[in-house]
Amino acid sequence: MSTDSPAVAATEKLHELHQLREHWWAFLALGIALIVIGSICIIHPCVASVASVVLFGFLLLGGGIAQILSSFLAARWSGTLMHLFVGVLYGIVGFMIIDAPAENTLLLTKILAIFLMVVGLIDILSSLMQRFHGWGWVLLNGGVTFLLGLLINRQWPSSALWVIGLFIGIEMIFNGWSWIMLGLGIKPHAKAA
Repeated sequence: MSTDSPAVAATEKLHELHQLREHWWAFLALGIALIVIGSICIIHPCVASVASVVLFGFLLLGGGIAQILSSFLAARWSGTLMHLFVGVLYGIVGFMIIDAPAENTLLLTKILAIFLMVVGLIDILSSLMQRFHGWGWVLLNGGVTFLLGLLINRQWPSSALWVIGLFIGIEMIFNGWSWIMLGLGIKPHAKAA
């Protein structure tokens, strides 16, 4: 039997909300920083595209090194060899991406275009076949996603110069606005608390 009562849960939520209210300005600052960085990505999408691909390569390389090291720490585990193999694979792919970021930006843009087209088609087909509540919105989303992938693919390879950086910039700006709205939304309540 659970000892949590509605009163305990409400008290925990109020405590959590009070902590958030004390640091509303941090959410605001994070949002502003994300909007500034996102705007830079949109202004210079080529630089942002290549930089994000290089960062992805370093993340893979770091993940590979960590996986290799952890495979030696668990040397008597039956999955050690597979763990080691996956770590080496991560490391090799990470190094290859870092070694040729421009070419890998082209490749990742092509993969992104194919991914968007496939996801768009899946959304279109599932909404038309199942006709669930709100299926029209899923149909519209699928159509837009498919067309976006098709446009990226048709503009490829020149789209590789701007697509990834533009998408990252747009995502950062929307994410930044959500953090700003959270910070401003809890700020007026800080005085009342």
